[in-house]
Amino acid sequence: MKTGAFIIFFTIVITVYGLLNSYIFIRGLQALPAGSCWRPWYSVGFWLIASTFILARVLERAYPCGFTGVITWIGSFWLAFLLYFTLAALLADLVRFLNHFIHFLPSALLADYGRSKMILLISVIGMVAMVVVAGYINARNPRIKKLNLHIAKTVTGSRELNLVMASDIHLGTLIAKRKANKLVAAINSLNPDLVLFAGDVVDEDLTPVIMNNLGANLSQIRAKLGVYAIPGNHEYIGGAEPAIRYLEEHGVKVLRDTSIRIDNRFYLVGRDDRDKQRFTGKARRELGELMKGVDHSCPVILMDHQPFHLDQTVHEKIDLQLSGHTHHGQIWPLNLITSAMYEVSSGYLKKGDTHFYVSNGFGTWGPPIRLGNRPEIVQIKLTFD
Repeated sequence: MKTGAFIIFFTIVITVYGLLNSYIFIRGLQALPAGSCWRPWYSVGFWLIASTFILARVLERAYPCGFTGVITWIGSFWLAFLLYFTLAALLADLVRFLNHFIHFLPSALLADYGRSKMILLISVIGMVAMVVVAGYINARNPRIKKLNLHIAKTVTGSRELNLVMASDIHLGTLIAKRKANKLVAAINSLNPDLVLFAGDVVDEDLTPVIMNNLGANLSQIRAKLGVYAIPGNHEYIGGAEPAIRYLEEHGVKVLRDTSIRIDNRFYLVGRDDRDKQRFTGKARRELGELMKGVDHSCPVILMDHQPFHLDQTVHEKIDLQLSGHTHHGQIWPLNLITSAMYEVSSGYLKKGDTHFYVSNGFGTWGPPIRLGNRPEIVQIKLTFD
């Protein structure tokens, strides 16, 4: 990413983050009685926790260590708390605004307003904490999504393909050894012919991946026809070249705007990420260019991390596209945004003769929680004529 664009983007993010934290801080402070001994403790504690997310982003690259990992976990959880505290505060302000005109709140509640604010503050903290814990538990327990699809093309040899796909693993500080072990064990239990990683295998910074030797986990995946991946936007955020070298050193073949014929039965096409130009200044190749030389009498499987412009895939007569990126919002109600942005934010779609599947993803980015969707590994049993 060009320096000027990065500075603008970083400034916007810091400004929005600061404004949201300030709003929550003020609303929480208003709930504490004036002169209360808790006010100074609240102020110091709040801003210490609020600063951890930004601090972690700096320290994770400059001084990777156990302390940095703790700061990263705290800051990541705080993002989830911040979102739901903001929603709760906005709802409370809306109720107060409506009550100013309609007067529907009980008079007893307003008579002891200071005590009511304290009860509301404690209740909100408790409810948000329960929601975040539930989301964390959900994020730690991926499902196996099973799909049976038929491609009406004739192949030589076996007419079945057991394909296992995962996207958005985000290996790093939060998705580390234990989660990587769970991923590999789940994939191997499905006895796959082919394993595909549809982008964002690494979560930006490669340092914690190397420190935890997570590549050793990936090298334990067993698939008869190999393990393939494509870059996602997060590989480019952290530096695509070192991440791709690391993956290939550990048995994962990364396809970048290329097509290969596998087992003389089908083609696998891997697109570079659409954000490549934003980070490198070089555009990825057009899909039509990638399809030159591909024999369309054979089944064609495409991996494209971000599920935009599905009509192009249909136009190129591709049989199956696998994508990720959306996380299906990861945290409710952000799924409403991804559903509006993408033709399919999660799950299966058939468009023309082309099958599409957009995965919720296996890992998480930012808050290590999921609400409103499940993390997943996808098993697709393909049959051919």
